[in-house]
Amino acid sequence: MWHNRNVWIILIGELIVGLGLWAGIIGNLGFMQQLIPSDFHKSVLLAIGMLAGFLVGPIAGKMVDRYAKKSVLIWSSVGRIISVFFMFVAIYFESIVWMMLFLIVLQIAAAFFMPAMQAIVPIVVKDDELMTMNGWHMNVRTISRIIGTAAAGLLIVTVDLIWLYIISLIMYVLMLGCMFMLKIDEEQQQAKAKHSGSFKEVLPIFKEQPIVLMAFCLAVIPTLFLGSFNLVIINIVELQQNQSISGILYTVEGIGFMLGAFFVRKLTTYMTPTQLLFTVALVISVLDLSLGFSHISWMPIVTFAVFGFAVGCFFPSMMTIFQRQVPKSHHGRFFAFRNMFDTVLFQIVLLSTGALLDLIGLQQMGIVFGVISLTLTCFFFLYVKKSAMQVQ
Repeated sequence: MWHNRNVWIILIGELIVGLGLWAGIIGNLGFMQQLIPSDFHKSVLLAIGMLAGFLVGPIAGKMVDRYAKKSVLIWSSVGRIISVFFMFVAIYFESIVWMMLFLIVLQIAAAFFMPAMQAIVPIVVKDDELMTMNGWHMNVRTISRIIGTAAAGLLIVTVDLIWLYIISLIMYVLMLGCMFMLKIDEEQQQAKAKHSGSFKEVLPIFKEQPIVLMAFCLAVIPTLFLGSFNLVIINIVELQQNQSISGILYTVEGIGFMLGAFFVRKLTTYMTPTQLLFTVALVISVLDLSLGFSHISWMPIVTFAVFGFAVGCFFPSMMTIFQRQVPKSHHGRFFAFRNMFDTVLFQIVLLSTGALLDLIGLQQMGIVFGVISLTLTCFFFLYVKKSAMQVQ
């Protein structure tokens, strides 16, 4: 796999675009802090961008299946570059409207880019290399998040805000160059997808491939933790009266994630991807319950470190199941559908977390999430045993 130039291009490109993305995210927070006093109005502005990406999801999925994925990656990269110029105008005029246009264009570009990238991985690597590639892909994404947030956080207090977006622009231009360097033979896939049908053709896949439905639904379990991540950390800080623990929790989770994504390939030599998903789902369920002991100084550190390792194993395994079991002619629409589902689910979890924290507090909320996760894990485990389901 490491002799494949396309693998290096994808991983380097993911690192570059991640640095640009996080520079822009930190810049967005700084810009909104200057002009928008209300946290609710800030969330509404960000939600408008996500809504735009959600609405174009079906179109993006069909185009990824119908046209060359490399072309989709190139044009969506161009869209990211164009979006930054809207932000330059927003800064010059101190205009929220122009920032809204920036967010809309950026999210629409991402709605095309992400399914195309997820669909292109099974084309550039062999089937038995998918787990390793997915693990490294997510590791690089995590590294870009750590470096990007640290560097952008330092820059925002030392230089003018516009420099963060200049860095984003440079990163997006470099990413566009990486996409031109890809060498992929897509003629066979395009011939099969030439007459790809509607977006609704994704739904029968869940009936035809029960393993896909199982993996799709099990993804709710880590999302319960991920969607509440920042709010949980804020409450742990308040519960322990220790501001420094927030940085420790973010760090150990990031390190745990990278270790999980690195070792997941070795773990699959001892168990199938299905068994690995259920093992990790069970571990995360227990970690949800462990939030009930967040008042103990060392307990959240262990919880977040193990959670990082668990999701580092979970998502590469889940992605490998999707890439193997879903027909390649449907990859674009399927991954677009999954991204749309994730967007809605994250918003539901975020709002539910806020409500539960206000009503019952962190420790009781952990018990609620733990019971939900254990119930889902047991239900789908029995479903798998009954249907004798297995990944081919």
